[in-house]
Amino acid sequence: MSELYIVGTPIGNLGDITYRALETFKAVDVIACEDTRHTLELLTHFEIRKPLISCRSQNEEFAADKVIELLKKGQSVAYASDAGMPGISDPGSVLAYKVRQAGFKVVPIPGPSAFATLVSVAGPGGKTLVFEGFTSPSPGKRRKRLRELMELGSAFILYESPFRIVKLLTDIADIDNTRRVVVGRELTKLHEEIVEGTSAEVRDDFAQRESIKGEFAVFVSGIINAKLSAENTDN
Repeated sequence: MSELYIVGTPIGNLGDITYRALETFKAVDVIACEDTRHTLELLTHFEIRKPLISCRSQNEEFAADKVIELLKKGQSVAYASDAGMPGISDPGSVLAYKVRQAGFKVVPIPGPSAFATLVSVAGPGGKTLVFEGFTSPSPGKRRKRLRELMELGSAFILYESPFRIVKLLTDIADIDNTRRVVVGRELTKLHEEIVEGTSAEVRDDFAQRESIKGEFAVFVSGIINAKLSAENTDN
């Protein structure tokens, strides 16, 4: 039976590609991807040649129908977003849902994600962890959502661009600067950087730089963890 494989790909370091991901790309008939140019570079690096079709957030419904037609013809398909695990702040969730609803098996091929990578080094944040992803570019909506997340009292993970990282950290500091913040920049890449402190401390660090480059993942500790950190500092 034809199957759809949801394949995790490196978020930066190509050495993080899994053996299973490579074997899947080699075995399927077609590879659907968020950006054909980006995925072509990845496949070329590993000397894999397969037909590619576009499946990005703007055309995911339409692309899912095309994938289903391929599966009905007996072909197997792999899907890869630009980086990391599809469906985590990337396209792929609609595709997986529609293909499964059409009666075909959807097989996960786990791989790297900025979310899991940062969590692994962030330290304790509390029992519950909330993944929010990218916040709204609108200052008002962003602050409103941050207040809601803070009120939950749980740790949470955000994604942000280099153009808004200082604004994001400023908003967090204005709402509650007692939380421990860990920022991962360019995770797994050559210039990987992990910065920890209060949101004001980390904000000041990046604000004084001449330029800010790369993609960011931001860990904000839970309120209980923040209290424990403060008590340990006092002692």
